Amino acid sequence: MKKLLCCFVLCLSQFAMAEKALNLFNWNDYIAEETVARFEALCGCKVVQDYFSATEEMMAKLLAGGGDYDVVIPTQNAVEALIKQGFLLPLDKTKLGNIGNSAAGYMNKAYDPGNVYSLPYAFTTTLVGYNENKIAELGIDPADWSIIFDPAVLAKIKGKVTVMDDAEELFGAALKYLGYSINDNNEQHLKEAQAAILKAKPYWAAFNSSSYIKELTVGNIWVAHGYSSDMFQARADAADAGRDFSVNFVLPTQGAVLALDNMVIPKKARDPELAHMFINFMMDPQNAAELTTIVGTGNPNAAATPFIDEDILKITAIFPTPELQAKLETVSARNAKERRLVNKLWTEIKVR
Repeated sequence: MKKLLCCFVLCLSQFAMAEKALNLFNWNDYIAEETVARFEALCGCKVVQDYFSATEEMMAKLLAGGGDYDVVIPTQNAVEALIKQGFLLPLDKTKLGNIGNSAAGYMNKAYDPGNVYSLPYAFTTTLVGYNENKIAELGIDPADWSIIFDPAVLAKIKGKVTVMDDAEELFGAALKYLGYSINDNNEQHLKEAQAAILKAKPYWAAFNSSSYIKELTVGNIWVAHGYSSDMFQARADAADAGRDFSVNFVLPTQGAVLALDNMVIPKKARDPELAHMFINFMMDPQNAAELTTIVGTGNPNAAATPFIDEDILKITAIFPTPELQAKLETVSARNAKERRLVNKLWTEIKVR
């Protein structure tokens, strides 16, 4: 009987371990499989991931009741909104021994003073990815937002361009193209940006925030508006597949969006203890470096730099020069009135 009881307890223990899971809500393709496997081995758990491809999609799911993830990776403006909603759990810094590895320039930001609720994960730029061979043949400058918005340029690549299905990102690019700040909330300027988008729309193949990596890699499209980390992957995938063309990516000279993504814990997290373990794990310099080396993100972890391939550190679209950095802006959270205006303009764009 004692033997049976011991076996039963052991089975229960093994079952509990098998059931232990970190529920992660993350951007598509935003953590290396190798990193996930190491964390699973370290904590004896399974990482269960759900994905989103736009901030609006993430916010809608979380605020509609899907807030029981252990860790979410929102961009800075979404962090600000989630804090205002009272949605996040304050971090227990006593469980985050690696917190000192984060570079000072990415800490204590205005959206979360003192990093009460969030810690930096990675950063990306939103830029232009392109088929080097086709764009060179056509004599088009990819380092200019005209490749996305100027009908005269687009006429040469009609049906071979995709843009992000994301209001903030697309309006941000259009505002930069017009010489405005991405956070410009002047109604007239936003309507000018809408007009620029509507003029360009007939030349685009699609609004696409999820599969443009593949479309660019196989040659179905020649130009994509998207994240630097995705373009890094597309370039590698095209090379690995031995395509007869190469993929590259570049920051437009007018400037672009810089997105600082963060790790946060919702109040409804199923396992806050495991969530803190994951956040601390991702702030280890070698784990953080893997985000850059394999995924192609910019890195806010100062201690990670010695572990990053020097060739990647030289890519200015991932690690911008001071000159380029001055032209980059992070998206700020809009107030209710501003959101209503942008949503109205965006709806009009999508239905026309």
